[in-house]
Amino acid sequence: MPAHFHQLKITAPEYRAALAVLLALAALGYAAAHYMDAGGHHITGMNNRVVWGIPHVFALALILAASGALNVASLSSVFGLDEYQPLAGLSALLAIVLLVGGLLVLVLDLGRPDRLIVALTHYNFKSVFAWNILLYTGFIALAVGYLYVLVEPGARRAGRVRAAGMLSLLWRLVLTSGSGAIFGFVVARPMYHAAVMAPLFIALSLALGGAAFQLVAAALARWHGDYLDESVLARQARLLAWFVAAVLLLTAIFHLTHGYAAERRAVERFILMRGGVYTALFWAQAGLGGALPLALLLAPAPGVRRLCAAAALVVLGGFAHLYVIIIGGQAFPLPIFPGKTVTGGFYDGEVAAYAPSLPEFLLGLGGVAAALLLLLAALRVLPFMPPPRRARQRG
Repeated sequence: MPAHFHQLKITAPEYRAALAVLLALAALGYAAAHYMDAGGHHITGMNNRVVWGIPHVFALALILAASGALNVASLSSVFGLDEYQPLAGLSALLAIVLLVGGLLVLVLDLGRPDRLIVALTHYNFKSVFAWNILLYTGFIALAVGYLYVLVEPGARRAGRVRAAGMLSLLWRLVLTSGSGAIFGFVVARPMYHAAVMAPLFIALSLALGGAAFQLVAAALARWHGDYLDESVLARQARLLAWFVAAVLLLTAIFHLTHGYAAERRAVERFILMRGGVYTALFWAQAGLGGALPLALLLAPAPGVRRLCAAAALVVLGGFAHLYVIIIGGQAFPLPIFPGKTVTGGFYDGEVAAYAPSLPEFLLGLGGVAAALLLLLAALRVLPFMPPPRRARQRG
């Protein structure tokens, strides 16, 4: 049966308050980007040893969440679970805006966003970054195409919805593998270079995207109407639990493999035992962002509040996980001459210091706010909101 979608029509005080907060954060993010662009790189917490800071953590978290936000659309169109069909449009729309928000943070963090046209017109196909530009634009195009066939009359009978969903599913797996390859291909960094980065990032995207969708859907359900029934909630909880378990398993494999190799044991000791804030964040994301939400999700009959609490912990845990990978991997000194002690006047062999500045945080939060503002604006003009569950039951 075709799904019947509606526009977002709400005037609840919570909705207006959320809009005000998001607009303020987006404005602060733009002001922070302008401040860093005018002042230069030195006013941030980054330096010539830690060149990817907290904005990159925000950007990569949004990009991975964008890929995982299509989980619900894939469950509906590819795997034929009709109970998810009313949420498929919201799933694809959320995926688009999250990716746009992540790319917005990346572009504004470059320092010269006006030179983006150079990256779009001059490709170095030996660079994995060039591959990802094509993957990002292709992802948005496929998601827009999926939204079109979703509301096209007769598309479901012709099988175009399933074909579009299958193509989007395959593309997002490639996209997430490409994001993992950015780090997995870096030979010089002992924390990065590993083939397991690709499946780890796929698992992270599924968990982050599933959790982000759950939080957004719960907020919209509170404002728009009760369209989340208990059976869908139970399925969502079990599915998110599988994704969280996959992240924990692949993280364990990643660190066990590193610990087995003699040349990687120093970086493992740094991350797991002697890394200060990186060690604290690693064990926090493993416990509070992994084991605890897994226990909440596997508890019998998880309600909306418990599922949202678990989803929020998964999002925070995923953010901490990416912080440890991206910034912790840069902070550990480069092994220029393996097995040798290097001394010099330029911090050779020392752990790089990095303290995120307020403008960097505001830029990242502004990207999240911009993505959510785009979502709310699109839902006000495009018919991709499911009707309340009571209305569907009467129909």
